[in-house]
Amino acid sequence: MRPLLVPALAFASLLLAGCASAPNDPTLILQTKKTPSEYADCVVPKLQGSGLTPTVSHTQGGYRIVVPSKMAADNVLEAHKAPNGGKVFLYERHLLASSFTPSSFKRAAQECL
Repeated sequence: MRPLLVPALAFASLLLAGCASAPNDPTLILQTKKTPSEYADCVVPKLQGSGLTPTVSHTQGGYRIVVPSKMAADNVLEAHKAPNGGKVFLYERHLLASSFTPSSFKRAAQECL
């Protein structure tokens, strides 16, 4: 029984590793020449085209775009006004983060810069 316990615990800790990242630290910070409004107008259709269902809310000085996730915490894009356009904060959570290919969420965020 004990030989099965160690691999099971290792697998469980791997599954939780993606959730263990600090929730307030952005996964990626991007700079754009677009205003937050222009950026939101670009990224929302791209997310919808990827089969995602973003919810957009207007914040003080920018926009917050939330894409619900069934497996992990919601993915969030925040676009804020900056001196030369906007600054985009990407909060993407994975159960098992893959660095081989960017997700459709991250790809949409980068294509709209």
